[in-house]
Amino acid sequence: MNLALFDFDGTITTREMFADFMQQAVPARRYSIGRVVLAPLVVGYKLGMVSANRVRSRVVDFGFRGVDLAHVQAEGERFSREVLPAVLRPMALERIAWHKAQGDKVVVVSGALDLYLSHWCAQHGLELLCSSLESSDGVMTGRYDGEQCAGEEKARRVRERFDLATYPVVYAYGDTHEDLDLLELADRRYYRWREVA
Repeated sequence: MNLALFDFDGTITTREMFADFMQQAVPARRYSIGRVVLAPLVVGYKLGMVSANRVRSRVVDFGFRGVDLAHVQAEGERFSREVLPAVLRPMALERIAWHKAQGDKVVVVSGALDLYLSHWCAQHGLELLCSSLESSDGVMTGRYDGEQCAGEEKARRVRERFDLATYPVVYAYGDTHEDLDLLELADRRYYRWREVA
């Protein structure tokens, strides 16, 4: 049995899905205000002055602090069922199916949120390492529960969960600089669906 590690956004999907989920799950009035309030931060990100992790943290804080957990969970399930199927790459689904047919362990390793990824991975019989949000007494705190699963954190979580030496071949698939640490773990690395040395 080999190990296959897949990034989600941009690798399994055709684009990043964080903004789409926030638009669906954040209460409409708050979302509209947030687009204005957080615009300078987004501009800073696009200019390379603000990290993606910082942007996501601020967006999650503004969007979800004080929001009912059950509402966000329901939106996550709906998002996985109604939105994700339209943005999946056929090539990615074929590759996942190929790995499963070989008997490989297939794991999605993503900075995306478990609120929707947990449903999608369960539906496809895949293991999951990803970012989670914190809640207290059924209410969202607006904070991540632990580190965001991006960059070095992706590799750390994989090493923590799996003994890589026990797998004959480790495959990894990614599409951005946030996936490079994950790709470094692999014997066979695919960046934007091209195998790299």
